[in-house]
Amino acid sequence: QVQLVESGGGLVQAGASLRLSCAASGFTFDNYAMGWFRQAPGKEREFVSAIPWTSTNTVYADPVKGRFTISRDNAKNTAYLQMNSLKPEDTALYYCAAMATARTLGLSKSEKSYTYWGQGTQVTVSS
Repeated sequence: QVQLVESGGGLVQAGASLRLSCAASGFTFDNYAMGWFRQAPGKEREFVSAIPWTSTNTVYADPVKGRFTISRDNAKNTAYLQMNSLKPEDTALYYCAAMATARTLGLSKSEKSYTYWGQGTQVTVSS
C-alpha cells in the first residue's frame, strides 16, 4: 500500500522556521522524484519545490526561492522541506507528492506529473 505521510506543520510567527517531512512507503523511493505543493484557502494548489532521486538538482517556485530548501534521504525513504523566514503568505496546506522518473533527473512543476500524494500538513504563519 502506497503511503506518503507529511508531518512538521504548525502555527508559527512570521520569520520563524519549520521543517516538513514526508515519509514514503509502498513503492521504490529511489525511482521517484519528490515534490512539494501547497494550497492556500480559496486558491488553487501550487508548486513549491521538487528534487530528483539523486538530489543533484532542485527547482523552486519564485516566491520561496532563497527561503525554502528541499532535500531527501533515500535510506530513510523521506523527503524534507526546510522553510525559513516564513511569511503570512506561506500559510497553506502543504502536500508532498511522488513522480515516477525511472531514476532520471527529470523534474516537473505540474501536478499532473505526480502519481502519489500525501494528505497534507497545515502551515499557518501569523503576522
